[in-house]
Amino acid sequence: MRKVQTYVVKGKEVFVGLEDSKKTWKVCVRSGRRVIHESSMPAKYEVLRAYLRNKFPECRIQVMYEAGFSGFWLHDELVGDGIRCVVTPPHTVTQEKCQKQKNDRIDCRRLSKNLENGDYRRCAVPDKQRREQRQVSRLYGQVHKDITAVKNRIRRALEYHGLDCHFPAGRWADGEYRTLEVRLRALDISPSRWFCFTSLLAQLANLRSQKKTVLLELRRLARTQAYRPTVKILTSVPGIGTLTAIRLALEWGDLRRFKRKECFASFLGLIPGDHSSGEQDRKGHITKQGSRAVRRWLIESSWVCIRKDPVMLAKYNQVLHNSGDQKKAIVAVARKLALRIRALLIAQQPYVVGVLE
Repeated sequence: MRKVQTYVVKGKEVFVGLEDSKKTWKVCVRSGRRVIHESSMPAKYEVLRAYLRNKFPECRIQVMYEAGFSGFWLHDELVGDGIRCVVTPPHTVTQEKCQKQKNDRIDCRRLSKNLENGDYRRCAVPDKQRREQRQVSRLYGQVHKDITAVKNRIRRALEYHGLDCHFPAGRWADGEYRTLEVRLRALDISPSRWFCFTSLLAQLANLRSQKKTVLLELRRLARTQAYRPTVKILTSVPGIGTLTAIRLALEWGDLRRFKRKECFASFLGLIPGDHSSGEQDRKGHITKQGSRAVRRWLIESSWVCIRKDPVMLAKYNQVLHNSGDQKKAIVAVARKLALRIRALLIAQQPYVVGVLE
């Protein structure tokens, strides 16, 4: 290895592909169009930093890893130590069509090769403050899912013990769960079942309290100087309230990084899949790349928007007439709405109903 450092690597660029996991990191190092070293190490940044400094002194080091498990903290550490770091979206990593094997060693080799060849796409790394604030929005979504899960457990428990006949069928409003304990008291149920139901109801009440606390924090963020102008523009859009506005602002950041509207639509996963070859032109369903939650917020807002904006309603009716599919029609409206929002945020102008493009 010392001979390689002296005659091949010293003073040159080295390209490191890193495959991260919970306990172990695997790295593949390339320079001069060939692999010069591979290693496995504990998943600790101090170990990685010592490895890079000791094995490749006086080298210009570049590291690439896939977004996901490690988030962006590893990027911050590497950049802080003067090491160029690329975080790449996993779905954009190119590989051979005939590749039948996949493991961490193969993945880090592919990452280092793509990095050396310049064949990669880069994630826009949010600043640390926005990442931390964005976690509040994601916590809100997690708590909301937990509430739904507990509600489902309660309904399934009622069905399992044959008690559902004493309660309304179909979807319940929140009020039904709040009065459930009083209704259960009127039924002759065993102490064990009573304990289970009250425990579930207590868990539901605790989650509701957490959700309210997180909601208050999101509303506080919406009033801060950093997000107030963006939230004001977003809430001018029919169908977008303060909660959705601050969550979109936290997820999207500065939209000026998308030079073209098509790039933004692709980022949202609201463009059709393309499987064309030769004379065959096949367009499929939307790619669904990016955040599923953001697409859901846009679609929910679009249902309101078509009731308040005749231009959006015309778009919906046009696609519905051509395809006969309501889902396709509302997705088309969501895409149009997202592109309008991008234009408004870049121009710092509020939404105007009825404006034709």
